[in-house]
Formats: sequence, structure tokens, C-alpha cells
Amino acid sequence: MNATLTSPVKSSPTQFDSILNTVGNTPLVHLKQLSALTGIDVYGKLEMANPGGSIKDRTSLSIIEEGIKNGDITPSTTLIESSSGNMAIGLAQVCRYYNIPLIIVVDPKANKHTLKILNAYGVKVDIVEKPNDDGGYLGARLDRVQELVDTLDNAVWTNQYGNRANPKAHYVTMSEIASSLPDADYVFSATSTCGTLMGCASYIEEKNLSTKLIAVDAQGSVIFGNKPKERFIPGHGAGLPSQFLDKSSIYDVMHISDMECVTGCKKLLETESILAGGSSGAVTTAFLKRVPELPKNSKCVLILCDRGERYLETIYNEEWVAKKLK
Repeated sequence: MNATLTSPVKSSPTQFDSILNTVGNTPLVHLKQLSALTGIDVYGKLEMANPGGSIKDRTSLSIIEEGIKNGDITPSTTLIESSSGNMAIGLAQVCRYYNIPLIIVVDPKANKHTLKILNAYGVKVDIVEKPNDDGGYLGARLDRVQELVDTLDNAVWTNQYGNRANPKAHYVTMSEIASSLPDADYVFSATSTCGTLMGCASYIEEKNLSTKLIAVDAQGSVIFGNKPKERFIPGHGAGLPSQFLDKSSIYDVMHISDMECVTGCKKLLETESILAGGSSGAVTTAFLKRVPELPKNSKCVLILCDRGERYLETIYNEEWVAKKLK
């Protein structure tokens, strides 16, 4: 167990100093069946290949190591975060490595599989029972986070919603995409905190790339000014505006329903044998809906954020889909 908060030594491509060194450098896979089906060259950035199973591993590692570097996080710190699932697991993994206590604030929509993973990592879980009138469950979770920070000694909110280390992590994500596919025409990225979206936008702008960034938001999300409504797919969209979003950096935005997330997940599984989470289904559906407008010979990248195993009781469960979404 690492008790001194020292970062692991950088490793060779085939031998790693620690589990944390395996975060990032995820595969970019040619989605051959979808490419043949649509006539558009499309690739998937497999963020489920991160050790904690999602793109939030990048965010978690970036935030914690930045906090250690600047002295905000010490061996006596307790970290607190609000999360619908993946960020919680990413933080749990990094905190277990550094032996940092972690409290995760969740709501009743958190899936059981995620809660079991957090329990295995020794994370304390705090559940809010009711949504706020103006911010939904996210607003209620953030209120509880602030309450805990105010009452616990040496507690620090990692703040994935406003910590600049979040988009900083995804500047690297986009650099990996550009390195593997320098002539990518479109990148489809799901929204939540908009850290991934804006980190990618920052790299595209700095390097003066022609790549167009398409945001894939949820129907019922308020990120782009739409009215809120109940949503059932965790980690896609948000009940509060993003602190990172710069709309001028986005080529376009598409809004995808929960049911379209499900159909997108099934399409990805049927065509490419990729069992992915809800936001991956959203970007797959968004791509398929966009195909008629895309120029021939376009090259597209879908950022596939997480694994599907955490959704076996929901997205991949016909009874749940029929009850909640139909």
C-alpha cells in the first residue's frame, strides 16, 4: 500500500509500475461492421479498457495527483465527491492506492453493481433520498457534499464539476485520438460534466485541427439550456449547467433519449461485440442519426466511455426497459 502519496514511476509500454500507470492510452478500434453498414469510416475509443472500466479513471487520477502536487491533498485528507457511478469507481481505485479515505454521495438511481464495487474498495457511501426542486438529484448530492465538507475535519471536495484537472485529463484523450487518427473529421462525445468535451476541444483548438466536435447530450438534460425531465441512464446529461462548457468550441449538439441509448448499446453489441454503457449507446445512436449528413469518406470517432457489465440489470434487462422507458 502506498502511504506516502508519491506518484508511481513511469513505465515502459509492456511493464507497469502500478495499476495507475495503466490509465489512458486506450485502444482506438476500427468499427468495421458499423463502417460497412453506414459507408462511413468509424472508430471507437475504448475507454472501458481503463483499469477501473471507464473514462472517469482519467479524471480521477488527474484530479487527485494534481491535488497531491499542489498540497491540497495530504495523508490526513478525506476526499468527498458526488457521483452517479463511474467517477466514484475511478476515485475509489486511486484512493485505495494512495490510502486516502473517500466518501461518495450517491442517489437512489445508483446501480447495485457500482455500490458493490465501492464496498469492495472500502468506500463510505452516503445516499441522498430526495431530489432538489431546482437541481434534481445532482443538486441534492452537491448540497450533501458541501454539508460534509463543512462538518468533517480536513475534508476536500474533488469537484469533478469545476476542477480544471478534469478537462486537462481529456486534452490527453484527444491527443491520443489525434495521434492514432490524425485526419479524424468528427469526434462524438457524450456530456455530463463536459470535462471530456472541453478537454478535447482545447486540444483541437490549440493544434488547429479541422476535427469537428459533436456533443451528445441527453433529452431532459439542462446542459444546453433545455428544460429538465426525468432521466434513467446515469452518467449521461446533467441536472445543472456545466461549469466547463464553451458552446463556441462545439460544432454541434445532439440530444438522445434514454430509449435511444438502449438501442445504441444493442446495436454496438450486435455489430461490434462491444458490451458498453449507456453513454456509449448515446454516441452510437447519434452517429447513426448523423450519417445522412456526413460527407462521404468522413472519418469519425465515438468515445465509448464505459463497460456494459454495470448495466446488466438496467439497459440490458428487457423487464427494466419495458418498465422504465416504454
